[in-house]
Amino acid sequence: MGVYETIKSFIDKIFSVPISFLDLAIEKLGSIGKVMGQGLNVSSYLSIFGDLPKEWQMVVTSIMASMVLFISLFLVIAIIRMYYAVKEGVKWW
Repeated sequence: MGVYETIKSFIDKIFSVPISFLDLAIEKLGSIGKVMGQGLNVSSYLSIFGDLPKEWQMVVTSIMASMVLFISLFLVIAIIRMYYAVKEGVKWW
C-alpha cells in the first residue's frame, strides 16, 4: 500500500459519515417527492363533518376556504417583505 492509497483511505474514513448522511437525505427527499406526487386524500380527514347537516358542511367548507386564502395571502406578504428587506440590505438598486 503506497502513500496515495493511505491518504485516500484516510480521507475516505473522514468523509464517509457526512457522505452517508447526505446520501440518506437525498433518498428521503426523493421518497417525499413520490408521496407528494400521489396527492393527499383529504376526505378521510374531513369525514367527521359528513354527519353534519348540509348548511353546517357549507359553513365548515367556507371557513376552510377562507383559511387557505388567508394563509396564501400571508405567505405572499411575507415573501414580499423578505424581498424588500434583502433589496434594502444589498442596496443594488
